[in-house]
Amino acid sequence: LRFAFWGAEESGLVGSTYYVASLSEKQLAQIGLNLNFDMVGSPNFVRFVYDGDGSDTPDDPDDAGPPGSDLIEEVFVDFFTRRGLATAPTAFDGRSDYGPFIDQGIPAGGLFTGAEGIKTEAEAAIFGGTAGQPYDPCYHQACDNLGNLSHKALDQMSDAIAYSVL
Repeated sequence: LRFAFWGAEESGLVGSTYYVASLSEKQLAQIGLNLNFDMVGSPNFVRFVYDGDGSDTPDDPDDAGPPGSDLIEEVFVDFFTRRGLATAPTAFDGRSDYGPFIDQGIPAGGLFTGAEGIKTEAEAAIFGGTAGQPYDPCYHQACDNLGNLSHKALDQMSDAIAYSVL
């Protein structure tokens, strides 16, 4: 089990890309999966789970993860379902640090509570919060600090993260 904290994600996935590129074929083959937890406390959150098999985000067939990613998705969906908490799918579009891993065929999955996207009326009805507003109004702004988070989202997501690692 290896925990990694990447730098320079916003500058083009620099840290994770460097890491994956620095590994030998043997080292790459030893990686069973990658769990990605980028933005798990957005103040106007949705409990997004990466759509490992692409079945819930069919607009782009390239958004499915490598084989095994569907099983990671299932772990998270099952976790939240057992607790009576709704989830929504989010596509594997390569936007976060899992990108270099899936490019190498390594199964990946994870959680996300939203960034600059706008919460819909349907999402607000399910998850609470404010429709028509960004999931994170301080995304990439000076106000993005420890005061800009949902403790409820962070608590729920961190429970799911711990469960997935166990």
